[in-house]
Amino acid sequence: MRSKMLTVAIAAGLGLTSVTAVSAQTTSNKKVTVSASELAQMKAEIAALEQKVQDLESQSAAQTEAQTQTAQAVQATQAQVAATQTQVQAAATQIKTGDTLGGTGGVKWTFGGFLAAESAYRSRDTADDVATKFTAIPFLGGTSTAPINTSSGATTSYPVTNAKNDQFLYSARQSRLSIKAEGDINDSTHVTGYYETDFLGGAQTANMNESNSFNLRVRQLWSSVDWNDYGLHVLAGQAWSLLTLDSVGITPLKEVLPPTIDAQYNVGFTWARQTQLRIVKDWNKVWWLGLSVENPQTAGIGSLAGTGTKNYATTTATVQAGSLYDTLNTVSINQIPDIIVKGAADPGWGHYELFGISRQFTTRVTPLTANGGPAATTNQTAHGEGFGFGMVLPLVPKVLDFQLSGMSGKGIGRYGTAGLNDITYNTNGAPHPLKENMALGTLTWHATDSLDVYATAGREQQDSYLTSGVNGKPLGYGAAALGYNNSECLVYGAATDCTGQTRSVKEQTIGFWWKFYQGKFGRVQFGTQFSHASRQLFTDVNSNAPSAQDNMFFTSFRYYPF
Repeated sequence: MRSKMLTVAIAAGLGLTSVTAVSAQTTSNKKVTVSASELAQMKAEIAALEQKVQDLESQSAAQTEAQTQTAQAVQATQAQVAATQTQVQAAATQIKTGDTLGGTGGVKWTFGGFLAAESAYRSRDTADDVATKFTAIPFLGGTSTAPINTSSGATTSYPVTNAKNDQFLYSARQSRLSIKAEGDINDSTHVTGYYETDFLGGAQTANMNESNSFNLRVRQLWSSVDWNDYGLHVLAGQAWSLLTLDSVGITPLKEVLPPTIDAQYNVGFTWARQTQLRIVKDWNKVWWLGLSVENPQTAGIGSLAGTGTKNYATTTATVQAGSLYDTLNTVSINQIPDIIVKGAADPGWGHYELFGISRQFTTRVTPLTANGGPAATTNQTAHGEGFGFGMVLPLVPKVLDFQLSGMSGKGIGRYGTAGLNDITYNTNGAPHPLKENMALGTLTWHATDSLDVYATAGREQQDSYLTSGVNGKPLGYGAAALGYNNSECLVYGAATDCTGQTRSVKEQTIGFWWKFYQGKFGRVQFGTQFSHASRQLFTDVNSNAPSAQDNMFFTSFRYYPF
C-alpha cells in the first residue's frame, strides 16, 4: 500500500511539473512538446523509484521480524532463567527445612535428624547413659559384699551398692540421622523407604574412658507401599511395633512418643522397634485395621523360688547367641512370631485405638524320671496375650493435648518401658507367662509457637505366681508365701534380707522444650526433664513392700539442621 501511494505521489509531482511548464510556455506563446524517448525515460525513472521503495520495505520487514524473533528469544531465555532460579531457591529451602528434594528417576529424598548435647543426673546411680533401666534402681540393703583384710589380719566385708552414689554424665549419643526416599509408581500407588539411626549402640569395646567411642545402631529400616485406590498399605522391615500409639490412622512416622529426653521414654509407654511384616486397610482414612507379624523375643525371665521340689533337672528359655550376634549375650527360644492386630479411628475429634497381641514362649526342659534321674530333653510351650488401647485428644486445639495409652495381659513385659519379666517357670519347667498391666498419660501445653510444657505419669505392675512342687511345698515368683524377706532393704549395708522381686515401677515427669530459633538455618531447641521414679518389691512374709526412689534431671540442647 505504501509503495503505491509513493508511486502516485511521484507521478503526481512529475505531472504537476509538466502542467506548470505547459502553462508557462502557453503564457509566453511558446509551444513545448515531450518526445517519446523523454516519456520512456520518465517511466523508467518511476519504475526504478518503485523498486527502491519495494527494496526498502522488504529490508524494513526483515528487520522487524528479526527484532520480533530476538525479543521472543530474550523473553524465553528470561523465563527459563527465572524458572531455574525458582528451582534453585526451592531446593535450597528444602535442604534446610527437611522438605522433599527431587532426585533422579522421580525419587524424592528427605533428610532429618538432630545433633544432641545432653546431660543426666540421678540421685541413685544406675550406671546408665541417657536411657534409664528402671528395674536397676538400687536399694540401700540387700547388697553384695566384698571381703577386706583389717589391720588385725581379720577378714570383714563392706557393702557394694550404688544406693548412696549419685550420678552425672554428658552424652551426645542420642544424636540422630534419618533418610526417607519416596516414589510415585502412578497417581495412586506410592512407595517409601526409610532409614533412621543413632549412636546408642554399645559394643563390648564401647566405653567413656578416653575416646568415648560408641557405634551406630539401627532404629528404623523399612520400606512400604501404599495403594490409595484400595486403601491398602504394606510395610516390611524394622519399625515401631504396631501396638505403639499413632497420632493419625495406622501410619508409619506418625507415632506419638513421650516428649521426654530419657531415651528409654516413660514408664507405662507401650512400644517396641523390631522387624515386622505389616498390612493395613483403611476406609476413607477414617477407619483403619492392621495386622502385623513381628520378631519375637522373651525379654525377661523371673527365677522360680520357694521350698517346693521342681519336677525337672534343668530348664531354660535362652541359648547362647550365635552368628552375627555378640556371643557374650543370649537369645531366647522362639518358634513363631508375635502377632498383633490393631483397629484405629479418626472420627473428626481425636484419635482412638484398640489392639490385641498373641505370643508364644518356649523352654528347653530336661525332666526328671520317676526315680529322680534326668529324662530326655523336650520343648515346652505356653501362650501369652494382651489387650490395649490408646487415644490422642486435642482438649484445646493447638493449645492443650492429652494422650492416654495402656495394655493388660500375660507375658507382655517386653512391650513396656520398665522391662518387667515376661515369664517364670512352672513346676515342670514349662514357661509361665506373668500377668501385667501398664498405662501412661501425657498432658502437653503448647504455651507459644516456640514453647511446649508437658507432664506425664505412668505405671507398670506385675502379679505374683504361686504353685507347689511335687512335694506339696510352695514354688513360684513374687508371692509372700515363698518366704521372701525385705526387712533390711532400707538398711544401708545389710547384705541379706532384701530378697524380693520387682512388682511395679512408677514414674512422674515434668519438662519443657523451648525452640528458641526457627528459621532458614533449621531449628535450635533446649529442653529439661525432671522425673521421680520408684521401684517397688513384692510384699514379703512380714507384709513389707519397700520401694527405692530415684530423682533424675535431664537437659538437652539439639540442633535440627534439616
